[in-house]
Amino acid sequence: MVDARIDGKPASLEAAAARAAEILSRARLPVIAGLGTDVAGASAAILLAERLRGAYDHMRSNEIFADLDVLRQAGAMMTTPAVARLHADVLVFIGDDLTTIWPQLIKRLAPGETPPFQLELEPRQFIWIAPPKASPIEGVAFKALETANLQETLAALRARVAGRPIAASEEETRRLDEIAAILNKAHYGVLVWGPRQLDRLSIEMVTGLILDLNKTTRFSSLPLGAADDAAGVVQTSGWSTGFPVRTSFGRGYPEHDTWRFDADRLVESGEADAALWISAYSDSTPNWKRNIPLVALVPSGAQFTHEPDVRIEIGRPGVDYDAAEFAREVNAIVAREATQRSNLASAASVIANIAEQIGGDA
Repeated sequence: MVDARIDGKPASLEAAAARAAEILSRARLPVIAGLGTDVAGASAAILLAERLRGAYDHMRSNEIFADLDVLRQAGAMMTTPAVARLHADVLVFIGDDLTTIWPQLIKRLAPGETPPFQLELEPRQFIWIAPPKASPIEGVAFKALETANLQETLAALRARVAGRPIAASEEETRRLDEIAAILNKAHYGVLVWGPRQLDRLSIEMVTGLILDLNKTTRFSSLPLGAADDAAGVVQTSGWSTGFPVRTSFGRGYPEHDTWRFDADRLVESGEADAALWISAYSDSTPNWKRNIPLVALVPSGAQFTHEPDVRIEIGRPGVDYDAAEFAREVNAIVAREATQRSNLASAASVIANIAEQIGGDA
């Protein structure tokens, strides 16, 4: 049985959906936020935003656009985990949070193995810039490049790869030169990073380093992206509207603007006067200071500062119900069969129920 509440009191799913439809349809500018859901949920949310003439945004947008802004403005060379595992003779990890972002990282890339397609059969070289304090891999030797300022270190490394001078101590320059020599001699190298510790300028620096290296050898990148199916939602938004998240239907057609349609900004500025929050993968809730009418589709454990006007419990994609979502292990959207099938509703089914209550053209 679905746990649904209106003003904190138990209610049927039908009553909760009707109340949610009333709240959202009466708003001047409703915003669909959080958006942590599978492909079906994202598609339903975008269609609902269109019907409401509202905006939609993802809870991880700051991380999404750290990579996406660089890709759109400067381009990038990217690969998949399978190609990195099979072909790379040099793996470069950046940041101490990579195994937190993707716990299967080490297993999937197997840096201790010799690449099967490397004819010389030389051991793979493994570099970790700003590594975690604990050894990331048991029994695997790697060159660590400790740093107090990751951005400055990346800039200095790019300069030394190109043979340019830097303002650094003799010891620091020696360590950077040792890493630069490995990169320049690689047959095929891959740089791996996450969006939490690297801002846009840092990622642009890394992609610039990759372009520099490709003048004499082969290098690519494997950005890990954000959680809560961010990549799946962005791709769903792309084929639905031609734009990523932070898109609005306020004028009757999709408009994309990373500042104007930032859900946090819309709520705090008072432009958005109602919100639908979706978080199927985690207990994440909005941290807005401003209290507006809120409909929440969340797991049972989600805690809110202010009780939502409507709260409907939903299941986790690929766990409670079958789903299509982005999978880091193959760098593509895949179908997942439920591992612990339950009676919990999917985000897509609840959103469709709300949309039916609103009426109008589908």
